[in-house]
Amino acid sequence: MTFRLPAVRRAVPVCRNLARAWLDGQGIDDDDTRYPVLLVISELFTNAVQYSAGRRVTCRIWRSESLLHIEVHDRGGTASVPLMRSAGQSQEYGRGLALVAGSSSRWGRRTEDDDSCTVWAAIPLAARVPHPMTP
Repeated sequence: MTFRLPAVRRAVPVCRNLARAWLDGQGIDDDDTRYPVLLVISELFTNAVQYSAGRRVTCRIWRSESLLHIEVHDRGGTASVPLMRSAGQSQEYGRGLALVAGSSSRWGRRTEDDDSCTVWAAIPLAARVPHPMTP
């Protein structure tokens, strides 16, 4: 599934709801998979909204045999590249990518030739989640 939303904070819950609907359609109803997917997509979308100078953010979710893949792409436009930082106890921001790293089996980012940025994560599927094409 791919969708594009405006790069505004109020689009974050819309992004989460679209991801939730996709998970429902895939028959993925266990919290061990759903919670990390919704957390990761929320964090990545929020970062894109916060740091991109673009007007839209594109999200893509798909599944392979044992992983759910999430990509969040923004048009860039700022010198800021997403980096994992250590946030102190009193800091309000700075934990998002650490949450992404802790919730996924791997994650990364790439800067495209046009200065746009894609941040991605792969989240393991729970062992009991059947693929919709499996009889």
